[in-house]
Amino acid sequence: MLVRLQTLVVEKPWGRTDIPRDFGDFGGRRIGEIWFAHPDGDDAPILVKFLFTSERLSIQVHPDDAAAQAAGFARGKDECWLVLDSDPGAELGVGLVAETSREALRDAALDGSIVDMIDWRPAREGDFVYNRAGTIHAIGAGLTVVEVQQNVDCTYRLYDYGRPRELHLDAGLAVAAPGPRPDSRDGRVEPDDNRLLVDGPHFRLLHLAGPDAAAMLPQTDGAYSFVPLSPGCRVDDEAVALGECVVIDRADGIALAPNARALLCWPC
Repeated sequence: MLVRLQTLVVEKPWGRTDIPRDFGDFGGRRIGEIWFAHPDGDDAPILVKFLFTSERLSIQVHPDDAAAQAAGFARGKDECWLVLDSDPGAELGVGLVAETSREALRDAALDGSIVDMIDWRPAREGDFVYNRAGTIHAIGAGLTVVEVQQNVDCTYRLYDYGRPRELHLDAGLAVAAPGPRPDSRDGRVEPDDNRLLVDGPHFRLLHLAGPDAAAMLPQTDGAYSFVPLSPGCRVDDEAVALGECVVIDRADGIALAPNARALLCWPC
């Protein structure tokens, strides 16, 4: 079974007008996000999206399962990013450069100096970052990123560069880890890598490349999301294009042409 997910195109003031034509022709609109709507709606455990940035996004944090459920959400939010393209000088903000107190963090969020507390990492094509719940983070300008996350609409903004949007300091500071947040899963992904990027606790994520990807594919029934990152991707002899995401119940029908690449994710 193959289900092509509905594409949801989201305009953002920090979006871009020059996103690849594979995603569609948007007539010069400033597109920030492309989501894929799962037929299970909010019950789907995983959400996939592409992000296109021309400005820094808000500095934010997500709760873990326990904190999110206490606030009335189905689940918390771990998420991860794979950088597909980057302008010179592009950055990702992941955690803080040093331990601090929540009181100092609140003051910094209010006066804007929180920007200088973020661990801003240079972001290049192929960089992979896993953001555990509680990690203070931000996506910089000049990036195209594919994001895989737990499926929940729960983001606590700590700072938004003066944009007229609500902040969530009390809720965000209550769940934030006020210090550095390195993760062993962070690193580089080469275009020809076939490897498991994430092995739980909430989802598994494979980077697949070329015909050799067949050896990596799960052989059991499941709820798999398949996301092409290039042309040349097929499922059961049916083409799946860059700019699409499909849900399949078997992964062993995936076939990639030489130099093709894709992501495959599924819940734990």
